[in-house]
Amino acid sequence: MLRNGLEPWHLLILAVIVIVVFGSKKLPDTARALGKSMRILKSEARAMKDENAH
Repeated sequence: MLRNGLEPWHLLILAVIVIVVFGSKKLPDTARALGKSMRILKSEARAMKDENAH
């Protein structure tokens, strides 16, 4: 059923919906915030992994 879950045209439709919902002016700020959150998550996961190793 979900064998071919995300095809290229699915991603295109999703991108159009995101642009319509958030607007083109908010997208850079949203992407920046998402990137910052991902960096924080990775650093916390790395710290927990290092803590468990000792």
